[in-house]
Amino acid sequence: DDNMFKSLSKESTITVKGVVRKRDEEDYNDKISTGTIEVLVNELSIICKAKTLPFEIVTSHEVNEEARLKYRFLDLRNPKVHDNIILRSKIISYLRRKMESLGFNEIQTPIISASSPEGARDFVIPSRHYKGKFYALPQAPQIYKQLLMVSGFDRYFQIAPCFRDEDCRSDRTLEFYQLDFEMSFATEEDVYQVGEEVFYDTFKEFSNKSISPRPFKRIPYKEAILKYGTDKPDLRNPLEIIDVSSIFTESSFKPFRGVTVRAIKVDNIGDKSNSWFNEIVDYAKTIEMPGIGYITLMEDGSFKGPIDKFLTDEDRKRLISDANLKVNDVLFFIADRSEKVASTQAGLIRTELGRKLNLIDKNKFEFCIINDFPMYELNDGKYEFGHNPFSMPQGGLDALNSKNPDEILAYQYDFVCNGYEMASGAVRNHDINIMEKAFSIAGYTKEDVKNKFKSLYEAFQFGAPPHAGMAPGIDRMIMLITDEPNLREVQVFPVNVSCIDNLMGSPSELTEEQLRELHLKIR
Repeated sequence: DDNMFKSLSKESTITVKGVVRKRDEEDYNDKISTGTIEVLVNELSIICKAKTLPFEIVTSHEVNEEARLKYRFLDLRNPKVHDNIILRSKIISYLRRKMESLGFNEIQTPIISASSPEGARDFVIPSRHYKGKFYALPQAPQIYKQLLMVSGFDRYFQIAPCFRDEDCRSDRTLEFYQLDFEMSFATEEDVYQVGEEVFYDTFKEFSNKSISPRPFKRIPYKEAILKYGTDKPDLRNPLEIIDVSSIFTESSFKPFRGVTVRAIKVDNIGDKSNSWFNEIVDYAKTIEMPGIGYITLMEDGSFKGPIDKFLTDEDRKRLISDANLKVNDVLFFIADRSEKVASTQAGLIRTELGRKLNLIDKNKFEFCIINDFPMYELNDGKYEFGHNPFSMPQGGLDALNSKNPDEILAYQYDFVCNGYEMASGAVRNHDINIMEKAFSIAGYTKEDVKNKFKSLYEAFQFGAPPHAGMAPGIDRMIMLITDEPNLREVQVFPVNVSCIDNLMGSPSELTEEQLRELHLKIR
């Protein structure tokens, strides 16, 4: 009876009774798992009729993100979107088994915590019982996991939710998950070995791409900034940056004289069209460079390019030697009074050249470990922690007392893959005296340390073991494994890029009664 199908609409929930039978061979549909059978329906009941859909389910991932996230429960019916969440479940299950096999115990730490004076901006929770006081959501379980080490839990891990009131980007959102882990009586190398096994085995298990072999390449921070212009280098890109500042110390070319000059050599592209080079010049202007200089090595050993007329024969010899130039190679120059600006811009130009020249192998995961981060950096004449304030300084108390703060390195490290920071960690500072001195250089008094880090300060006076750890970002791991462009594609109910949850309607207003109960007034 065809009438029973007339009131049906797409995505309605129904039950049917009938005979399951094999299809005629010419009606087979190899695109679906049930393509060889059909049901001869005798009885049909509509459990829940669906109204007109806001978009087609099979193409939902091509619809604008606002609509997708507003109707996320429909978007998730799309197999492509659905499968990402199933894969996420499998990866998290795998990570748990992996950590347990390595002797780690899973321990949950509080979600309602205290506001932290360091790091990103907290999400805060007003207290109903204590007027004018606030709880906070943890940016990470940092202090709790260090306290667990003091408590005698030798190897801890947690699939930890982290909350940061930051602007959303493709690889950053308001809440995310870390594979948080910590080990007592551990060195930097101990943590590297666990991290390498976790990353290598997980990516091997869930991806068909090639993975850089273990041990991963170790690159000191200073070298990474020079060679790649970033502490998150994409090593799939073979281009490297060199420093040629000394060649131009007394150059007649004023823009290069006595400033930081970086150069990037690209093999055998001298015959590219003028329009190709003009596109690089235009890109340079978008990153606040006045333009970009470049020269090409010709057959006769001379250079072609507007900068050549400012070079001496000695300059030319040194450039050929320092950059290992061959005929038809092109050397791009990036210069700025600020070494930091020159490095950053050179890094961006390196990335753009890699993209335009199709140098990036998309079938590879290239891991590395960036270490030897500076303990401090100078901002407006004041020293601040360069990274995690709980890192142990290399050289301990002696280094803090005898070295210029600019020269002190931290036992701080990041795991990086294909241009993304995948994990951050450190050997922790567990000594009260070192802690007080390290914070004093950053402008904290002893009382500041006691008050702002009360729990750690107290705990470290009762026999704290040396400890170290790190926290791989689970969302970023899944994002790379699934080849998705942003974290929102691998989170089940994410907020949009403007940090708004259109599905739940948050952030939302509170009633006057709720505000009064929480001792709050909107101003």
